[in-house]
Amino acid sequence: MGDVRPVIVVTGLDREARQVSGIGVRFVCGGGSAQALAAKLSVLAGDAAGIISFGMAGALDPGLNLGDWVIGSRLTGAVEGACDPAWVAALARCLPRARVGTCFADGRMISTPAAKRDLASRYHALAVDMESHVAAAAAAKAQLPFAILRCVSDEAISALPPAIGVSMAAGGGLALGAILASVVRQPGQIPALVRTTLDFARAFATLGPTARACGPRLAFDQRQATAVVLARR
Repeated sequence: MGDVRPVIVVTGLDREARQVSGIGVRFVCGGGSAQALAAKLSVLAGDAAGIISFGMAGALDPGLNLGDWVIGSRLTGAVEGACDPAWVAALARCLPRARVGTCFADGRMISTPAAKRDLASRYHALAVDMESHVAAAAAAKAQLPFAILRCVSDEAISALPPAIGVSMAAGGGLALGAILASVVRQPGQIPALVRTTLDFARAFATLGPTARACGPRLAFDQRQATAVVLARR
């Protein structure tokens, strides 16, 4: 009999979480607060089968384009460690066009091309997000398999306008008041904000189809068969 415990899907926004359908999953949205996310995960991890960080990411590697997918083989930044190799292999089998490699996370939103180049150079990382380090720490503490599956919503050459930095509300919604206030203070960012929003929407459109391609628990169940294959090599 398979593991009936839920897989925890960690995202930044609640609408990212809603793209993963099916039984056997529970969602936790960071909403820009690492402390709140860690507290939620500490409650849920004890009854989980695994934890996966899922959703949007910024590209650090200039070879990644908008809408490309990244499967983390390891995480660097605030937390260092490898992702579960069988889960990585299962995801790669479901998504053969995805890039597999190192991801970076330390809670910051990396918003400038210069900062992205620096991280790519220092850590040889493909992409960055704001939740993976918290999810990885919770998985390690609970001794659970951990995976990262992220879609590029801003490229390495793209700069994010100031309003994006204040766009996440507690609970995973959009902080519309903070976005509006940022625009009022710096109206010159409007063209960049429109471009960034359109890029995000284009990448976001791939979340649902990609999640479905991986199965109801984002390839976790296929991980078991992959583990057998790996053990025989």
